[in-house]
Amino acid sequence: MGSACRLSASELSRIERGLIAGVSLVKLAEVCAIVGLDLTARAYPSGPPLRDARHGKLLGRFHGAIHSDIRWGSEVPLPNPGDQRAWDAVIRGDAWRYGVEAELNPIDGQALLRRLTLKQRDGMVDGVILLMPDTRQVRLFKREFAELLAVQFPVKGSLALRRLATGLDPGGSAIVVL
Repeated sequence: MGSACRLSASELSRIERGLIAGVSLVKLAEVCAIVGLDLTARAYPSGPPLRDARHGKLLGRFHGAIHSDIRWGSEVPLPNPGDQRAWDAVIRGDAWRYGVEAELNPIDGQALLRRLTLKQRDGMVDGVILLMPDTRQVRLFKREFAELLAVQFPVKGSLALRRLATGLDPGGSAIVVL
């Protein structure tokens, strides 16, 4: 078996037992393929997040548009130990809490909704404010995925923003375009 991926039996045994540090992903994928397994890998951000200027400006405009009594936290980690996901922001009133996600260039509506649904489930929030810039791409995205988005984000963004501007609960998940 080891010869198919140019490994000796002893080297393969050490890999299987986790005794070799620095085994490449390519080598692990080859070993897995030999025994009929697919290797998958995921990447998660670590350390301080790097955001481009457009992302920060969009979040800043939203922060400036909501009432000053609403508490704001940036890059708020999800509350589960070991979970490296974070909300771009979390806004809180006395009896409600919403995760805020800024999306500059949305493309895949199903993937976006799946990701946000899981974050809402795991993030202990009452809903999600999906924040997007007013661009041609966003307008096309919203039109293409209108039915899916309407189910996940039942509150009109303009209404949610008016309510937030007065310090009120936005009333549910909403898409806010600024």
